[in-house]
Amino acid sequence: MSWSTEYPRPLMRRESFLALTEGWTLNGKPIRVPFPPEAKLSGFTGHLTGGLDYKTVFTLPGGFLSEGHRLILHLGAVDQTADVLVNGIPVVSHEGGYLPFSADITAALRGERIELRVLARDTLSPAYPYGKQSAKPHGMWYTPVSGIWQTVWLEAVPSVGAVRSLRTACDLESVIFTVDTDVPYTVTIPAAGLRVESAEKRLQVPIPSPRLWTPEEPNLYDFTVETATDRVTGYFALRTVTLREAGGHTRLCLNGEPVFLHGVLDQGYFQDGLFLPAEPEEYERDIRRMRELGFNTLRKHVKLEPETFYAACDRLGMLVLQDMVNAGKYHRFRDTVLPNLGFTRRNDSRAVVTRRQAEQFEANVHGTIERLRSHPCVIGYTIFNEGWGQYDSDRIYQDCKKADPTRVFISTSGWFARRESDARSHHVYLKTKVLKPAKPGRFLILSECGGFSRRVKGHVMKGRRNYGYGRRQDTEEELTGKIAELYDRMVLPSMDNGLCGSIYTQLSDVEGETNGLYTYDRQVCKVTKSSLLEIAKQLKVRFDDLVGKKMY
Repeated sequence: MSWSTEYPRPLMRRESFLALTEGWTLNGKPIRVPFPPEAKLSGFTGHLTGGLDYKTVFTLPGGFLSEGHRLILHLGAVDQTADVLVNGIPVVSHEGGYLPFSADITAALRGERIELRVLARDTLSPAYPYGKQSAKPHGMWYTPVSGIWQTVWLEAVPSVGAVRSLRTACDLESVIFTVDTDVPYTVTIPAAGLRVESAEKRLQVPIPSPRLWTPEEPNLYDFTVETATDRVTGYFALRTVTLREAGGHTRLCLNGEPVFLHGVLDQGYFQDGLFLPAEPEEYERDIRRMRELGFNTLRKHVKLEPETFYAACDRLGMLVLQDMVNAGKYHRFRDTVLPNLGFTRRNDSRAVVTRRQAEQFEANVHGTIERLRSHPCVIGYTIFNEGWGQYDSDRIYQDCKKADPTRVFISTSGWFARRESDARSHHVYLKTKVLKPAKPGRFLILSECGGFSRRVKGHVMKGRRNYGYGRRQDTEEELTGKIAELYDRMVLPSMDNGLCGSIYTQLSDVEGETNGLYTYDRQVCKVTKSSLLEIAKQLKVRFDDLVGKKMY
């Protein structure tokens, strides 16, 4: 499978699909889309400035756009701003580099030849969400990504009777479809033996003999929504995310049962493609690599992925804690040095942010919730990480809970906690300590820890200074032993105080950051797999003893 054949919207598929991956130029030089120009896989050899002028000319395959249909152009993500023209006619503008956007381009068609231009601009402005991108990559800050970095694609939809949007929401016994269309439609769920007709926007369907979604049994139900002129397919899963008391502490629960999030930090960077792997299957390989080490959770760190990633987590039963992508300026002394010295309080209602930054950040927050709300793997969100761009966290938490009450929200990950949050989050590096219990009504999570460095000769990025936490470990045995010591001295004892999850830093090395469980190229596992599985087993035994429930 390649990015030219991978369907970009797995929860609402049509047979009509054409990826525009061929024949692109950027500022007059050839480029391979959707890889960003900074990535080796893009093949781009030109000079990058703030302005990026993408162009491609193409014709539609025979029969792709039939009478009575409209042509819709989709752009998965363009960083940071974009103006899109078809045959010289402006069709859509967009701000923010992580969310998809689209336009009906039917009126701009002029014969068979179609010229598409995307005029992007990326100044790494902190007024927009930017994640780990830096103009001067070093340490935990990485190579920036500009312009198009997700699939550009077309679909033909009926002019009358089209399903404009579709989402699902589930409990343990039923699914609710929200279908945006002007005509009656039929929902078919083959595995449940159901076929239901409706003319209402909202349709609730009870599922007989329900099969729940868990990491060990990630049961998915395929469905079809049809009108007289349109047909889309997707899937849903029956599962809930709640909080309740068990074993004397507030616990995070999946399907009503306490669950321990044994996870890793996932930056979503790849050696040759930066924001994208060489092929979509690499997401599944990353998930399987972590499952083979005993992990059940990925914390997707300040980056929003193509939906292909979340679909792979849905299929394979990998839980996801999704970070919102940070905006605003990072201040090392304020956001990192002082908190590690114990200064972990800040009144963020007095934080100075521009109106533009606030508008862009909150638009991205709500766009992220909307985009991911139908993916069962996503169980919660982090709003602010380590104070980066943090402001009004209590209000934004309340806005998020109103937008999606079916998931948990960690208002502040690491430090600078305020009043409103579903969790008490800690980041602990360079030491071990037993965490104190969280307040009633909040679950306790160690959102980042570890980060121990090990360089593997022949698998490190040249020209970068080594970055990790603590003394560098030289062998597989040393690194594995250091990780085992961390779980033995901090994670396992903290479980007695209600710890519901721990996130180890991190899945793979990234550029000069050599603290991954795998090398940046994913060619070498840097730890002993059997020992990591033994750690997962110990966590399960301790958790079962504390709450008397099965650990997923």
